Amino acid sequence: MRPLTPSGQQAVSQIAQRHGFSVEAVTTMLDAVINGNGSMAQFSHPEFGGSGQWMSGGMTMLSDMFNNYLKGRVDNLCADLAALVASQSDLIQRASSQPQGQEGASLFVPAGPDWWGPELRWPDSSGAQNGVRYAYFSQAHRLAIEVNGQVTIYDTLDHQIGGVSQQQGYGGSLSFNSQYGLIDISRLPVLSIDGQAQAVPVPVPAQQPQPQPQPQITSGFGVPLPTSAPPIATASDIFTLIERLSELHQRGLLSDQEYGSKKAELLSRL
Repeated sequence: MRPLTPSGQQAVSQIAQRHGFSVEAVTTMLDAVINGNGSMAQFSHPEFGGSGQWMSGGMTMLSDMFNNYLKGRVDNLCADLAALVASQSDLIQRASSQPQGQEGASLFVPAGPDWWGPELRWPDSSGAQNGVRYAYFSQAHRLAIEVNGQVTIYDTLDHQIGGVSQQQGYGGSLSFNSQYGLIDISRLPVLSIDGQAQAVPVPVPAQQPQPQPQPQITSGFGVPLPTSAPPIATASDIFTLIERLSELHQRGLLSDQEYGSKKAELLSRL
């Protein structure tokens, strides 16, 4: 959680005194209420009886189920924190068109600009390894990676990223796990680099290979010979072709070698 301003520390301290909890416990619950967008909280702290859940409207569940006194205190604490969070519009994600009410004194020290830029908010997961930073935004289907000061934004398509691994060494390439298994960021479309939009390549249909003309085989006397003999139905057809080859041979249009080769080929089909 971001550091509290002096006014934020005072507000948390006053709420802690009012409800009889430590400042550390109330700060933990404040973080849980913020993560629940001010209407719910999932928490775990010894002062609250361990893990539990609170929802606006009076539903409070504690691990110490029969401790109604503690349940009432936790419910009242969460209600006060929800009211405090509601006065801080920067803590809850709202539509830009929604009118903003007047805000009280800020609870938190203003944060600097996020390294991934102003277009993306609230990553599901982020981290840094060996000089490489990353942040994953599931709702926006975006993945931001910074290497050597260069920030690249990727489109994660339909991947639901749930793990990250990195090759050894400074600046090693990152790979991620999704419902499809291990994926490589080099296969994801690049949307921007250092804030500059990148043209997404349009897939070009693969061209169908054109049939190559078959080389024509000719005899030594320039007479074209078929590259493959047509289907022959009967032995009579074979003998008819042999007679024609013989005529061509006798007229000197086929050499002895060509005549012998074609004749043997035809006879092999008997």
